[in-house]
Amino acid sequence: MDVLVTYDIADTDEEEGAKRLRRIAKVCQKYGQRVQFSVFECRVSNTQLERMIGEVEDVFDRSCDSVIIYRFPGEMESATLRLGCDKQERKLGEPWIL
Repeated sequence: MDVLVTYDIADTDEEEGAKRLRRIAKVCQKYGQRVQFSVFECRVSNTQLERMIGEVEDVFDRSCDSVIIYRFPGEMESATLRLGCDKQERKLGEPWIL
């Protein structure tokens, strides 16, 4: 399934907020690719999604941070319109070539 993960971590100027911000980004990078500063496109199985949600819940602070996960019924590409500078390195689901 395709999901879009977006987050807003409070107090990024303070040490704890900055630490949470880096940790959330690392979790998201394990499951997808960054398309904007706090936005990731991910192609995951149900099991991977549940694992990612658990890892996010271990990191963020429910009292001041926000994480939103949008699930797409089909492939994200069919629901996406990109305007302007597109810094996407590869299409969602394509393998990394190292």
